[in-house]
Amino acid sequence: MRDQNRPAASAGRLGGPVTEIVNLPLDFEGFVLGHQALFHTYAELHLGSRPTAEAVVIEVFLEIHAAWDGLLQEDELERRTLAVLHRHITRRLTHEGRDPAYVINGQIQQWLLALRGELELSDSRLGLYAAISELPARQYTAIVLRYLSGYDTKQVARFMSLDERTVNYHCRKAKDHLARQLGVPTRATRQKGQQQ
Repeated sequence: MRDQNRPAASAGRLGGPVTEIVNLPLDFEGFVLGHQALFHTYAELHLGSRPTAEAVVIEVFLEIHAAWDGLLQEDELERRTLAVLHRHITRRLTHEGRDPAYVINGQIQQWLLALRGELELSDSRLGLYAAISELPARQYTAIVLRYLSGYDTKQVARFMSLDERTVNYHCRKAKDHLARQLGVPTRATRQKGQQQ
């Protein structure tokens, strides 16, 4: 229960409709403060603008707040709340009829060009981006958080409610999947070719 003598300063930091919520539970306030940077980064990577990302994240936090007591009773709070974020982003992109911003974002495009020599990627944006979007949910989230958002394995593990080794496994499986989809030799196929 929230201390009635303490002002609802955290709620005000969220802005928009969240400021209308006066009695935020302390554990929810802590969750928001601990996750808003990740949620904003993840949303901006997909939506392409900070203001749009912030608006979507407010909607996400409002939905999470509405279901907060139930979410606390379940396992995998981090994964469940990331699923809410992903659903809101997907809905927004579908409504606007566009691809995620990382498909056309200059920084990501430069990163891909830098990797081209190593991975032998073609110019086709459809290959890599289509392959990323078709990854299974855990592989997709691990790849986006680890390589596109720049979080370290420990942080990704915490956000996904997984062990670090499991995050590494999902990243490795995702890379293998992407390599197969793009026709790029994987480390295993290169080693096998060298042994012959």
